[in-house]
Amino acid sequence: MTMATEHQKSLVLVIDDDPSVRNGLTLLFRSVGFETRAFGSAQEFLQSTLPDVPSCLVLDVRLPGQSGLDFQAELVTRIPIIFMTGHGDIPMTVRAMKGGAVDFLAKPFRDQDMLDAVATAIERDRKRRASEKILSDLRALFETLSPRECEVMALVSSGLMNKQIAAELNLAEITVKIHRGRIMKKMHARSVADLVKMAEALGVRRTNQK
Repeated sequence: MTMATEHQKSLVLVIDDDPSVRNGLTLLFRSVGFETRAFGSAQEFLQSTLPDVPSCLVLDVRLPGQSGLDFQAELVTRIPIIFMTGHGDIPMTVRAMKGGAVDFLAKPFRDQDMLDAVATAIERDRKRRASEKILSDLRALFETLSPRECEVMALVSSGLMNKQIAAELNLAEITVKIHRGRIMKKMHARSVADLVKMAEALGVRRTNQK
């Protein structure tokens, strides 16, 4: 797979009120195969419909109306952000990085520095999306469990043996074993350790019994 082919599966978004900067960055990113969309304001960006692919946002700190830093704080999506500015200072940089920015580049910046930052941001978003897909799939599997199986899964993941679970739920031990087998099958768990990891990811906890 070529670099250009890989980049076509991702999107670089640019927000800058200077047309020359937008055009320059668009040409830069497209020259290495990135799909790119540029906007003159945060409002224009918010009104657009974007594809659901790994993305990053290259954002100017100084924008008309709302600053890039304020926009970062209000942005609902978790898209990785790379800031650029011709008027940066240390407090501004610290605020951006504490807000989760991938990088803070001072204009004029080297093309390679921007491309490296974008590659890092895209990879971060790709990993986030992969993690969220795994969790979404786990939730879908968990929803196939019966209420009793959910109880048993919580108790198994808390470290209880079949005999202890049977006593806690007032069931026969063989019934617990059956539930446990069904849970393992429905959750596609290869081992108890695997099931425990799934329960942890899903936030499945043992509830206090009366």
